[in-house]
Amino acid sequence: MARAIWKGAISFGLVHIPVSLNTAVRTERVDFDWLDKRSMEPVGYKRVNKVTGKEIDKENIVKGVEYEKGHYVIISEEEIRNARPEATQTIDIFSFVEATDIPLQHFDTPYYLSPDRRGGKVYALLRETLESTGKVALATVVLHTRQHLALLRPLDDALVMITLRWPEEVRGLETLELDKSVTDAKVDKRELDMAKRLVEDMSGPWTPEDYHDAFRQTILDLVEEKASKGKISVVEKGEGTAEKGADIIDLTELLKRSLGGKKAAPEKKPTKRSRKASSG
Repeated sequence: MARAIWKGAISFGLVHIPVSLNTAVRTERVDFDWLDKRSMEPVGYKRVNKVTGKEIDKENIVKGVEYEKGHYVIISEEEIRNARPEATQTIDIFSFVEATDIPLQHFDTPYYLSPDRRGGKVYALLRETLESTGKVALATVVLHTRQHLALLRPLDDALVMITLRWPEEVRGLETLELDKSVTDAKVDKRELDMAKRLVEDMSGPWTPEDYHDAFRQTILDLVEEKASKGKISVVEKGEGTAEKGADIIDLTELLKRSLGGKKAAPEKKPTKRSRKASSG
């Protein structure tokens, strides 16, 4: 069983569902480390002044946001810490929308949700409610000190949480500047029929096990071949929280009380910053 990366609760109305968050995807890219070819020692990154080219000490580095070209506003570490959202350990549902209403370009990272601490019954209730209504739940959640917009939706017997990109992170289709040859195209019926036949001829079932990253596999095969011939260089290399869930009380009573009031949604149009800040 996959190890949970986060534990907390789904919250909607007065109902809390204790859950564990598990990654639904994994990165399988080949990781190339930098090595000094003379000694096979790891090569790191230096802090270098881009104007003088000189290396500088960590204590002389501050963080700034470019306000205008060449002009920066300095933000202290304390100000960055104070700006971070409070980690509430809850997935706070604030609304339900049609599953088809959210454009694909807003989707970011999927996670599996599993019930925790006797939360199975109410977990199943939310899953069945979403399934029967065709809705998805919109929520906010704090992961790794960053607040995310997210949706919850059923997947077979489980619930899936998908983090969403904030609206200001998504470019509109108008940025493509499509001309009239696309927007006002008059497709020839004969060509369309032939294209449909081609699609039909090439159609088949979704079989993900048939698809592989050819580059990664080629590199891994090359590594295996070289290692089997003893072509291995020894490198000395250093080795680089769970919170309590919410207890469940009488579910029927909580649902009744929840119907008496609705939780406020986050602002739909958050204050837009003229410049992007980066704390990394």
